[in-house]
Amino acid sequence: MQILAVLWLRQMRRYFRSRSRIIGSIGQPLLFLLALGYGLGAVFERAGQGDYLQFLVPGIIMQTILFTSIFWGAIIIFDRRFGFLSELLVAPVSRLRILLGSALGGATITLVQACLVFVIALALGFRPENWLAVPIAVGIMAAMSLALAHFGAGLASAVEDFQGFQAINSFVMFPLFFLSNALYPLTNAPDILRIIASVNPLSYAVDGLRYVLLGESHFSIALDMAVLFITLVVATTFAVNRFNRIQV
Repeated sequence: MQILAVLWLRQMRRYFRSRSRIIGSIGQPLLFLLALGYGLGAVFERAGQGDYLQFLVPGIIMQTILFTSIFWGAIIIFDRRFGFLSELLVAPVSRLRILLGSALGGATITLVQACLVFVIALALGFRPENWLAVPIAVGIMAAMSLALAHFGAGLASAVEDFQGFQAINSFVMFPLFFLSNALYPLTNAPDILRIIASVNPLSYAVDGLRYVLLGESHFSIALDMAVLFITLVVATTFAVNRFNRIQV
């Protein structure tokens, strides 16, 4: 457990010592909330769909988790390039613990940023249906943060340079986000979008968070939780498999 705590603490210290990183991490979600939440709110309301800001916030929270968690894997590439990872791998510590300690740090940072977005959304007028359900929402956010941090670590372990990792990230992240239900309801969406969204794990994370915070669900909360659990297991397995093959 000591190695897990040390690696987790290393990630947290690096994050909180960088104020620019903290401020920059909430810039994009704030832009989405302002530009879309207020810009398209009137159109959404005229279409009889209700308050768009209320609908949008769970999707933007998950967008923050998606972008931050997967991009966190770049830390592995930097550690490999500057020799820190090679020192860890020759230590008498299992690779699984090294991976889990680092991923827990990345997931915690992601969760902190998601909570900051939630606070900003409250300042902009977002209100949960049931405040007592907020801890459950945080649990969903934490589980998705860990799953995507593992996925990002697996991607980073499979490539050797930052440019390649960044290209793969863009290829993965944007389709996951825009082809989910984060920005639009699936009820009246074209059939092709509904089919794609139904096989997108991010859709179920957004749907589960939307159900907990707003009481609205396109799928079902049981299905959402099942897919979230499967996503966590698959992402962790992928990360462990790739990290065990890493060469330094």
